[in-house]
Amino acid sequence: MTLEEKLAQLVGFWVDQGDEVVAPMAGEMATSTRYEDATAHGIGHLTRVYGTRPVEPLERARWLWAEQRRLQSQTRLGIPALVHEECLTGLAAWKAATFPTPLAWGAAFDPELVERLGRAIGRSMRELGIHQGLAPVLDVIRDPRWGRVDECISEDPYVVGTIGTAYVRGLQGEGVHATLKHFVGYSASQAGRNHAPVSLGRRELEDEFLPPFEMAVRSGAVRSVMNSYTEVDGVPVAASTEYLTGILRDRWGFDGVVVSDYFSVAFLQTMHAIARDRGEAAQLALEAGIDVELPSGDAYLEPLAERVRDGRTPESLVDRAVLRVLTQKEDLGLLDARFDEAPEAVDLDDAAHRAIARELAERSIVLVSNDGTLPLGGDGRGSAPARIALIGPNADSAEALMGCYSFANHVLAHHPGLPIGFAIPTVREAIAARYPDAAIAGVQGCAVDGTDRAGIPAAVEAAREADVALVVVGDRAGLFGRGTVGEGNDVESLELPGVQRELVEAVVATGTPVVMIVLSGRPYAIGWALDGEPGAVPAAVVQSFFPGEEGANALAAILAGDRDPSGHLPVSLPRSAGAQPYSYRHPILGGPNEVTSADSTPVRPFGHGLSYTEFVRSGLRVDPIVPTDGTIEVTVRVRNAGSRAGADLVQLYARDVVASVTRPVAQLLGYCRVELQPGEEALVRFEAPAARLAFTDRRFERVVEPGRIELWVGGSCEHEETTGSFEFVGPVHPVGGEAPAVTRAAIVRRTGGSPD
Repeated sequence: MTLEEKLAQLVGFWVDQGDEVVAPMAGEMATSTRYEDATAHGIGHLTRVYGTRPVEPLERARWLWAEQRRLQSQTRLGIPALVHEECLTGLAAWKAATFPTPLAWGAAFDPELVERLGRAIGRSMRELGIHQGLAPVLDVIRDPRWGRVDECISEDPYVVGTIGTAYVRGLQGEGVHATLKHFVGYSASQAGRNHAPVSLGRRELEDEFLPPFEMAVRSGAVRSVMNSYTEVDGVPVAASTEYLTGILRDRWGFDGVVVSDYFSVAFLQTMHAIARDRGEAAQLALEAGIDVELPSGDAYLEPLAERVRDGRTPESLVDRAVLRVLTQKEDLGLLDARFDEAPEAVDLDDAAHRAIARELAERSIVLVSNDGTLPLGGDGRGSAPARIALIGPNADSAEALMGCYSFANHVLAHHPGLPIGFAIPTVREAIAARYPDAAIAGVQGCAVDGTDRAGIPAAVEAAREADVALVVVGDRAGLFGRGTVGEGNDVESLELPGVQRELVEAVVATGTPVVMIVLSGRPYAIGWALDGEPGAVPAAVVQSFFPGEEGANALAAILAGDRDPSGHLPVSLPRSAGAQPYSYRHPILGGPNEVTSADSTPVRPFGHGLSYTEFVRSGLRVDPIVPTDGTIEVTVRVRNAGSRAGADLVQLYARDVVASVTRPVAQLLGYCRVELQPGEEALVRFEAPAARLAFTDRRFERVVEPGRIELWVGGSCEHEETTGSFEFVGPVHPVGGEAPAVTRAAIVRRTGGSPD
């Protein structure tokens, strides 16, 4: 291969790049290179062929198949391009299904369902000739002020790892390579600001931020990783040999391809100022371990070629990256692929897609509070409301159901007037369909953002005339200031945007029962709606993290009682912005104490979620002695003590009482969804390798130490309903070199119960 042919394999070309802002500083980085010139020696990636503009999928597929044939026949080496696309909430293409956002995946606590989701998305991508998906996001949430929280799964690294790895298995099971984002530390940015510096201690990085990535690499066999934009302790990750080679490849054995987040190689010059020019930036990135520059060749083409030609950059660095890229293309079957006929028909939103979207949305909805107003009836258990006031800026908005990386909010926002391209009923439409005989008064009340209060009196009047008022508030996802949450939409306050709180409080003051429904991409500080005086707070609060195309139907089913709510908070509901960053996995000093007047305690803890039935957990049993290299075996009984069927999330927590370094006051050891009929009881067994409680000691070695461990099961990390303890015995046991430990959970016996 000539140098030009090698470098061509290390870059992408953004075919449709224009004025739309769908990546950070994209306008400033736009290239004027003609496509024909850019592909004269071949090309490594085609960037977002379907996901940059609204193009008819089949028409674009015909173009893509023809273009792949051209690359095979009219370039010297005949190597097809690898096509990559965003796929965080579904394939980012016009008319493709839009699923719940990843924060909703976390709320569902259902890895098996997320694996099915990954397979459905992967199938659509494969049918359209897409080879690599830029998902999942494995950043551990630390600060809900950060705009990209809706792309994340949870504040718990084990939940992030198990659910993220399930998505990887699903996507790659359909022959599409997944890409882990954003390696590493991105979500720990100062003050929750996008692209801000990160100051992480080595131990916190090892124990909190690296484990999800390690699990997806070692257990999920992921084939691609994307670097983080951030700098950790002054070193940009895009130039960190320690992270991109030392940890990722040398320690974990990753043998896939590392791709740059968009423009991050050039950012080494323009935003981090550790490179004098693009050529030096290219060398730093290559040395660190970035194989492919995306979305285009700002640094890896001519700037890098010049340095290689004059001997400043060893060509061996280029050869190393090219070998990895060609190996990936061979693994995908691209080197021998035939592109004879483009697909003649494809359904990107078929019944299977919608069934998964509905199930995931239903399982992710969290009932945060309820005085008995919910369910609303009409489910055979009570009379349906005759008059419903449907209030709020998100009550009749399809966009409010979708996350930042949905095609509608990411791309179609630049093309007003174009239809979304698939069915996505709003909350108003879903409620009207569920209650066809009810008189529904729809009043917006206020916008998502802004200070206009003119609509609040009409909302109040509608509520006074109703049997129940559904007030739908929250976010509008978008990019870089276009919205209230999403990439680049970081905030200083965690109050509901605009005057939405005033709207809710005014409606509550009417005395009509109010159900506050929060459609959002981050948790907000809504303690005022949960812990106020009776009569001054909503009768019920429902949290739904951007639930996707079937989200409104799922909400209607939950509100009516057709389905029992079973979602749980994957992230703590914050007390205030001033209490951030926060993690339920904090050490003792990270919680409230007598020497500070500031209280970081969340208004509702990680794992919280109510039901329409009642679950009782009891009889936790564990062997009193466990070797430091052994297995922790725990059994617990959970009984549905209510009168209707439901699903409990059995949450097993642990606390290391005394250790050589400070440890969290609570750590999720395992979890299991258990569906139970009224009166039914299940015996649940957890088998957790001792390594699940390993940590980084003072010598920065990962170990299991002897000592006492307390256990509990309850309705959240703070609810110690049934408890036990055991003693780790034996020598300090080093952990490393194997796949991360996973707790196995299973129902071993069911007794009692009757059909609902």
